[in-house]
Amino acid sequence: MLSTKFAIPDIIFGHGSITHLPQCARRVGAKRILFVSDNGLETAGWVDLVKEILKANSLDCVYFNNVDSNPRDCQVHEGARLYEKEKCDVIIALGGGSPMDVAKGIGVIAGNGGQIRDYEGANQIMRPLPPMILIPSTAGSSSDISQYCIITDMKRQVKMSIISRSLVSNISIIDPQILVTQSRNMILAAAVDAMAHAIESYVSKLASPFTEMQALKAIELIIKNIRPAADDNDIKAMEQLSIASTAAGMSFSNAGLGALHAIAHSLGGFYDVLHGRVHPVLLPPIMRYNMSACRKKMGEIGRQIAGSRLCPDNHLADVGIDILEELFTDLELDTKLRQLIPDKTHLETICKVATRDACQLTNPKDAHWQDLLAVCEEAW
Repeated sequence: MLSTKFAIPDIIFGHGSITHLPQCARRVGAKRILFVSDNGLETAGWVDLVKEILKANSLDCVYFNNVDSNPRDCQVHEGARLYEKEKCDVIIALGGGSPMDVAKGIGVIAGNGGQIRDYEGANQIMRPLPPMILIPSTAGSSSDISQYCIITDMKRQVKMSIISRSLVSNISIIDPQILVTQSRNMILAAAVDAMAHAIESYVSKLASPFTEMQALKAIELIIKNIRPAADDNDIKAMEQLSIASTAAGMSFSNAGLGALHAIAHSLGGFYDVLHGRVHPVLLPPIMRYNMSACRKKMGEIGRQIAGSRLCPDNHLADVGIDILEELFTDLELDTKLRQLIPDKTHLETICKVATRDACQLTNPKDAHWQDLLAVCEEAW
């Protein structure tokens, strides 16, 4: 077996764990905090709660909320200027992938200078970032524990993948209670995002025994809990989705992703498509495309998805994909690419950009832009 590494932050998990934030902030030396979140979490009341927790513990913070669903490079630079102007020393982010990725981007600029586009790709960050504490509000992106930061370069209309061990936060505080204010659509989008993380990292060229066990457990938990969490707002199911998302994050952060995320980043950069909406559309056809390179692993994925259903091992891979498609349809998710973008005019460009995405490097089967275009045509 090739040598491998496995990097994760300190993780504090459990209902009410957000109350540990002041001790965590002091542990990393906080005196003046840049707090990053967004309007949705303001409306839900979580932003005020964090501010109150910090204030009650005599911790000073500056608030930044200029964050879009596909965060922009200009927003990162604006936040970095605020960080410097206010002489902050620690970054705390509350949110889904967008606020956490903006926080990471701000940290990159604060610690290394330049423009965020300077760090596109893998291992381009040379100097340490300020201490970061990340608090996820969804069970999906796992940006709180990952080595990834995804930022849109507005000039090129490209979602940049920035990958570095430096992007792993110091502390992740995962409080499933925060999920109760999420809409059904957000719970589903996050859960399918985590599913895509688990599946792509399980078949990745860089997968290891340490990542594979996390990925398979994530798939199992998502299949069992996605319906009760989304349809019944079941708090125990949401807790299990939080565990699944964290496990999937441990896996993909260390093993990488694949062609699905490469295309999703390209679509998001060009059309500003919400990341979570892309996965139910493209995950099944990408799995079929990759099948010839990893049928045994796809069969193991099928076993987790099919559960106790009786079917021969050599059919498990196909059965798993079929069940996923049925699940996405039953949950009333978008399952066709034409539901996300207006026409096919720019598909060739989107697929050519996707071949240059860092996620493409760990896809189990080599893919030229024509191959990715065929996948998109199948999904249309």
